[in-house]
Amino acid sequence: MKNVQLYDKSFKPYMSYEEIQKAIDAVAEKINIDLKDEHTPIFLGVLTGSFMFFGDLMKRITLECETCFIRLASYEGTSSTGQVKQMLGLTQSVKDRNIVVVEDIVDTGGTITELYKILNENGAKSIRTATLMYKPGSYKGSIKIDYPACSIPNDFIVGFGLDYDQIGRNLKDIYVLDPEETEKRKAINVR
Repeated sequence: MKNVQLYDKSFKPYMSYEEIQKAIDAVAEKINIDLKDEHTPIFLGVLTGSFMFFGDLMKRITLECETCFIRLASYEGTSSTGQVKQMLGLTQSVKDRNIVVVEDIVDTGGTITELYKILNENGAKSIRTATLMYKPGSYKGSIKIDYPACSIPNDFIVGFGLDYDQIGRNLKDIYVLDPEETEKRKAINVR
């Protein structure tokens, strides 16, 4: 793996596709055990970032289940705005249903908090959260993250569904912002 350039930023390799797949295997195994006695849970994908994690996770879920989606947004550039906007509402009823929220990343917790509010207002019976990436150091929420595939420091990452201003989602590996290389490139472009 080598560095990738997205717009004005350079990103260095952080986690390979193979490592990601092993982490997803572990999450799926836990979910399959924990929900084996639940009646047809709904897996709720949070668009857009979770699409790769969601797809790979669902291939490993052996339970009878349903899927639906919601789209929320809280990021601009490389940081959270602190405000969560609902871009696409729930695509089916969650009333009296057991829900597994599938997120790409849990950072400050603003999106998860808003999502739990929406699900509770719509009558969900129970809610659990699975996330590909979890930043415990920046998490300010009180909601338990039930199934974190990976815990990471408060670094900005892209790839495997995660983006920088809408690009980089298609990368099969995960990359972390490389501030030194980004500054070098800025200096070269200024000259």
